Amino acid sequence: MKKLPALLLILSCTSLLACSKGQEINGHNTSTAFRSVKALKNRLPVEKRIEFEVAFWTIRDAKKNDTEFLNAVDGKTPQEIIEAGQAIYQERKAAGFKDYDTYTSWDDMISKFGKERSAQDNKRLKSKEDPDKSKDNNSLLYKL
Repeated sequence: MKKLPALLLILSCTSLLACSKGQEINGHNTSTAFRSVKALKNRLPVEKRIEFEVAFWTIRDAKKNDTEFLNAVDGKTPQEIIEAGQAIYQERKAAGFKDYDTYTSWDDMISKFGKERSAQDNKRLKSKEDPDKSKDNNSLLYKL
């Protein structure tokens, strides 16, 4: 009987320790990293989601080797990922990375990606609202 309270205490402590990793990326392998990024992105405020996503993929683009990439993101919080993405952006911008010539700063890049995303979302919503407008009207199917 005396073992039951000790067992319950141990189980509750381990569950609390496991829950504390909920705000970090699990870099055990690439699929768990991608799953944890998706879950973290959904928990972030809307204004931080695109910045987090861009930072994560900037890190992935910079570190092609899976082991290096997983070491770079494992155990990181969304804010740490954003800071690492900004650092890679700054390094690449200073080195004259061609794809970053159109952006004046990290914030400029994030705002342009945000505008592109909202334009895509608007286009997707319009096509869902009236599916008949997107279809060819030359068909002989009638609504009855």
